[in-house]
Amino acid sequence: MIIGHFCCLEVKNERHSPPRKLQYGDTIGIIAPSIALKPAHIQHSTQRLRSLGFHIQLAEHIFSDAHGFSGSIEERAEDFNVMISNDKIKMLLFGGGEVCNEILPYIDYDNIRTHPKIICSSSDSTTILNAINYMSGLITFYGASVRTFENLTDYNRQAFENLLMNVGHAYIKSAPWKTIYPGKCEGVLAGGYLVNYAALYGLEFYREIPYDSCILFLEDYERFSSPAAVSKWFANLEHRNVFKRVVGLIFGHYAVNDYPVIDDILYRIGEKYHIPVVRCKDYGHGLNNAILPIGVAARLDTDADVFALLESGVCD
Repeated sequence: MIIGHFCCLEVKNERHSPPRKLQYGDTIGIIAPSIALKPAHIQHSTQRLRSLGFHIQLAEHIFSDAHGFSGSIEERAEDFNVMISNDKIKMLLFGGGEVCNEILPYIDYDNIRTHPKIICSSSDSTTILNAINYMSGLITFYGASVRTFENLTDYNRQAFENLLMNVGHAYIKSAPWKTIYPGKCEGVLAGGYLVNYAALYGLEFYREIPYDSCILFLEDYERFSSPAAVSKWFANLEHRNVFKRVVGLIFGHYAVNDYPVIDDILYRIGEKYHIPVVRCKDYGHGLNNAILPIGVAARLDTDADVFALLESGVCD
């Protein structure tokens, strides 16, 4: 099936009304835009979601491996657009991989404005989440993925319920945050996995940060990127003038053990741009999957040890 090419639509940077909150009994749609899945990959997660009280609908081509490493571009884009159009589905949940950027030109962004819903993932899906926020104005959610529910921890369940199932906006830290460079700021959240965010920035689907003041949250993982690679991707962001709109930086889980060289990289960013920089293990490729809403205003104050969301990412 040949799908339409949607990326030429007019970009509307104004913020959209938040999606409706999730409730037990709602249907969650699961797709695979980044990787070829096998039934065993999601068996435990879907069982757990059902045991919590959710209905699950799998995308038609979720197990396709037409490209070997994933379903075809047409299949994955069709699954995404069909799930968005289905108003019985209240949330899209998916995981990472490598190739979700392939479907960016084929996402119907006008359709997302017409059928807003919770869209949540992490890792490679940084690309889709930020592009959707830029192209449609819809708040999207970074942190939880299908894998989160494979062995659901108390912290991850609490984060999921607090941010997606309640109109309140309480953010709970998994442990104290480390201040790398002090300061305080307010801005709108954007970010995700460093490599994907840097690769997306400047493309048609995300020409620049769509907010004048941004608190940028990023993460990387020692298995995927050495400290030198982390430094390289930060330089890439600098070359694209990302930090002209960044008022604060949060860096998530990188490794179980501390890497002083990572702190050195982060300190140089804070010192150069005079912005507060902190590091935490709340989100990333580790155990914790805190949820950060892309497009929601937040406050960061290292002196008071405060990180607070200033609004909810969902509505009644």
